[in-house]
Amino acid sequence: MTSDTATQQGSRSAHENAELVFLPLGGAGEIGMNLNLYGYGPDHDRKWIMVDLGVTFGNEATPGIDIIMADPQFIADNRENLVALILTHGHEDHIGAVPYLWPELECPLYATPFTASLVRRKLDEEGLNDVPLNVVPLGGVIDLDPFSVELISLTHSIPEPNALAIRTPAGTVLHSGDWKIDDEPLIGQTTDEKALKDLGDAGVLAIVCDSTNALSEGISGSEGDVRRNLVDLVRDMTGRVVITAFASNVARVATAAHAAAECDRHLVLMGRSMHRIVAAARENGYLSDFPNLVDERDAGFLPPDKVLYLCTGSQGEPRAALARIASGTHPHIVLEEGDAVIFSSRIIPGNEKSIFALQNELVAQGVQIHTEKDNDIHVSGHPCRDELTRMYQWVRPEISIPVHGELRHLQAHANLAKELQVPNVFVAPNGTLLRLAPGAPEVIDHVPTGRLYLDGDILLSSDDEPLKERRRVAYSGLISVVLVVDGEGRLAAEPAIEIVGVPSVPGEPLSVEIEEVIDQVFQRERYRKFHKGHSMEELVRRAVRQKAKELTGKKPTTVVRLVSLDR
Repeated sequence: MTSDTATQQGSRSAHENAELVFLPLGGAGEIGMNLNLYGYGPDHDRKWIMVDLGVTFGNEATPGIDIIMADPQFIADNRENLVALILTHGHEDHIGAVPYLWPELECPLYATPFTASLVRRKLDEEGLNDVPLNVVPLGGVIDLDPFSVELISLTHSIPEPNALAIRTPAGTVLHSGDWKIDDEPLIGQTTDEKALKDLGDAGVLAIVCDSTNALSEGISGSEGDVRRNLVDLVRDMTGRVVITAFASNVARVATAAHAAAECDRHLVLMGRSMHRIVAAARENGYLSDFPNLVDERDAGFLPPDKVLYLCTGSQGEPRAALARIASGTHPHIVLEEGDAVIFSSRIIPGNEKSIFALQNELVAQGVQIHTEKDNDIHVSGHPCRDELTRMYQWVRPEISIPVHGELRHLQAHANLAKELQVPNVFVAPNGTLLRLAPGAPEVIDHVPTGRLYLDGDILLSSDDEPLKERRRVAYSGLISVVLVVDGEGRLAAEPAIEIVGVPSVPGEPLSVEIEEVIDQVFQRERYRKFHKGHSMEELVRRAVRQKAKELTGKKPTTVVRLVSLDR
């Protein structure tokens, strides 16, 4: 056998053993933290592309944590075979983790111009100026052997959302990203229905598709309708008007500017993210007719009926502009009775408490509140059931894989796909490795998944001790004790006791009870002696914690430090 013949046979063998697989590490069974992997090749030598790398945000269960992201350990261990990271659009739950996790991946990035502008700003802020960020035109094709990826324009609540037609020798997968169908999106292109139909005519092996609104009947609505309704609402107002919306919704930003012009008001932008989004949009040819802005420091000199503020904070974020306005701590803006705040947004599940608290603060000041519940001033960026149905009618996939949603959304999407006669439907939560093959798709493995938490400037896993300690302190408080002992093991000074976040009965200081229990321990023991293998610090720690539990019902984190005067 010649060497050429052996090479050809080896190549055929490798091709015969090659398979196409899909692996979600984030965003399947949850909303946020999107991280999807597609692999092609034999089991021992697959090439991979990653689609999106996003974040979600901390809450009461993660004190001190602002950003949470999916753990990319699986693909980081295989990064020599990771050929690219492709970003479908610029929302934080799809791009937010890039500046924190790219150093573990070190692969080329691909994005359309607007998304690339947002990502470049993030990378620059982290000092990552040498990341290979490739700008792809709308409708462009990326050749990434063995993948060929075509970008298909859709509509969403941010410019330049793209579906990805991922072509491989084993078949074509349509990865939808986030999308809806809007014939009047105001900013950007409409959904490329022809490209989707052409893809369906050529044959689609699988669709991996957004499930956010799979429980909602009908359609999601149009930005054009929101514009008309907002203008009508603002026109009837006589005081100051504040519109709060998601900064990334450039069409909504344009609508606020349009409402200001139509109602003879000056527009004021508030919040850094608002200014960043407007800058990125104008950089890429959007908002070309945006009006001149009034600086927030000067807006207070305008008559109330001549100003319209557009600000961040629609989800009750404590550091956003609207929260500071509501609390009366904003340095430049004060709202009064007769002013109005328009929430041109929806409540993201989990944010109810913070949003309602914010609205109550505003109402207490006599401010009128307007929300999507009583006005048609917001539409979702995700497809409802009628839109999902149209997508399936265009694409006609052999396999449906719902993603981007909690399990209840995924199951509702799966049920709809079955009603639409899709032959194979899989609900595949994070970590499910699926082989995609005509007539024989199957789960072939389960990959460990996890979460990473950005704690200040440091990435931690959920099992790391600082996070566990912070949760314990947040729920039960902290008692810190410093003991000074002499060479005989006797207390040489009164214990220094600090109590943080632990309740006590009025008039009965907990510190007094703790001092007494410490004296009792020292009466029983002597320094450098051990009781059942425990040091004096441990004996005191246990006694103090037990006393705290007896008196308060709480088990606070207890830290004891012993300082010896024996030199």
